Amino acid sequence: MNLLTFKGIFCPRIYQLRHATSKATLQEIIRVDHAGELGADRIYAGQMAVLGATSKGSLIQHMWDQEKHHKATFEELIRKYRVRPTVMTPLWNIGAFALGAGSALLGEKAAMACTVAVETAIVEHYNDQLRTLLEDPEANKELMETITKFRNEEQEHHDIGINHGAEQTPFYQAFSGAIKIICKSAINISKVI
Repeated sequence: MNLLTFKGIFCPRIYQLRHATSKATLQEIIRVDHAGELGADRIYAGQMAVLGATSKGSLIQHMWDQEKHHKATFEELIRKYRVRPTVMTPLWNIGAFALGAGSALLGEKAAMACTVAVETAIVEHYNDQLRTLLEDPEANKELMETITKFRNEEQEHHDIGINHGAEQTPFYQAFSGAIKIICKSAINISKVI
C-alpha cells in the first residue's frame, strides 16, 4: 500500500483536498500551455508572413512546424482532461501574430530577438511547471515527458535565435525585456481566465 492509498483510506478528507488541488493545478498547466503554444504558433505565422521568402524562411518554418505540433498536443490534452481554454484566446491569436509580424518587419535579427525573448520566458515557465509536477512524478509522468520534450525544443529555438544575430538587434535588451514582460503577463492572465 502506498502513502496515497493510505491517505485515501485513513484520511479521506486530506486525500480529497490533495486530489482537488492536483486537478486544479493540472488544469491550469494545460490551459496556460495551450495558450502559450497557440501564441508561439501565431508568432511564427506572423514571422513567416513577412520573412517566409527570405533566407530565414526555412529556419522559421522549422521552428513553426515544432510549435504546430506543440499546439496540437495541448489541444488534445485540453479535450482529454476537459480543461476550459483561456477566454483570452482570440486576443492572444491576434496579438501574437502582430508580435511576430511586427518583429519581422523590423528585420531578421529583430525577429530572432523576439524568438529568443519568447523562448526564454517559455523555458523558465516550463521549468517552473516541471518543479511543480515533480511533487507527484508517477501521476504526472505523461505530462512531464511532454513538457520536458517541448521545453527542450523551445531551448533549441532560443539557441537558433542567438546563433542568428538576435543580440545584434538595436536596443536588444529593451526590446527583449519588453517581449518577456508581455509573455509573462499573458502566462499569468491565462492561468486564471
